[in-house]
Amino acid sequence: MRIVVAEDLTLLRDGLIRMLEAYGFEVVAAVDNGPELQRALIERRPDVAVVDVRLPPTHTDEGLRAALAARAEIPGLPVLVLSQYVERLYARELLADGNGGIGYLLKDRVSDVGEFVENVRRVAAGGTALDPTVVAKLLHNHHELDRLTPREREVLGHMAQGRSNAAIGAALFITEKAVAKHTNNIFAKLDLQASDDDNRRVLAVLRYLDR
Repeated sequence: MRIVVAEDLTLLRDGLIRMLEAYGFEVVAAVDNGPELQRALIERRPDVAVVDVRLPPTHTDEGLRAALAARAEIPGLPVLVLSQYVERLYARELLADGNGGIGYLLKDRVSDVGEFVENVRRVAAGGTALDPTVVAKLLHNHHELDRLTPREREVLGHMAQGRSNAAIGAALFITEKAVAKHTNNIFAKLDLQASDDDNRRVLAVLRYLDR
């Protein structure tokens, strides 16, 4: 699987490269600034990109801007964002695209290598991978949360992380049938009409983030 890495801290970038290569990824480009990232994504067309939000030259949103610009040219280009902080505006803009694999993880929570690699693969396959803290921040004080029960909010948080009903049930110690009931309630309360469940799972999260 071909991957592009964008990180301006040399030690972290080199660590990501070694880790990903150890798990069978081919790192086709490793860059440390926004302009080079955009060029690498367009020219290399990787299976997935792991991108730091803040890159030179501005150290603001260069990484995300470069990724979004590349996705404009290559719709559905999978991008997994790594950030030191929960950047609500940036996360919303990425997720609002709704086309292809997307992820947003906090750097200081990426401690489990196996889980991180699984998230990279999930995004590459077109899924979503959101840090629970990111989800909580993005949904905080959202008026539509009042429609959901506490348990439905928990289920939605796990849905946003890309987990299946079986995985959600295991995490919450409830049956898969109970999870299905909660997800159907969420879809109904968000007025999401019957369609492919995978699409509705993404739309359920985006409905919150895009309000």
